[in-house]
Amino acid sequence: MPIDAKQPYDDSNIFARILRGELPSKTVLETDHSLAFHDINPLAPIHILVIPKGAYVSWDDFSARASDAEIADFTRAVGDVARQVGADAQGYRLLSNVGKRGGQEVPHLHVHIFGGQPLGPMLAR
Repeated sequence: MPIDAKQPYDDSNIFARILRGELPSKTVLETDHSLAFHDINPLAPIHILVIPKGAYVSWDDFSARASDAEIADFTRAVGDVARQVGADAQGYRLLSNVGKRGGQEVPHLHVHIFGGQPLGPMLAR
């Protein structure tokens, strides 16, 4: 169910629980400010999630409140992961849903990295 990205951060969300070690994840990369792991329900042969370690609901929240170090680390982590898993070989898609109309389901900023197959059109009609 899509969430309202303007609401305060909910520290009981699944990604907050992964960051606290309460739920397992298959880590691809961990940095000072970011964590990347395999999606548990992959939609493509390559489907990795990259999240900041800070309590940010969305891109709007992150770009307004994160430090320069967090922003740089997160941006680099996305590119590093794409290269590490070989998504860069034939191309990949980055997706970050924001808010109800964007289809955001977890109230923690995250970027999906999809690859390993042709991904089709950007939006279904």
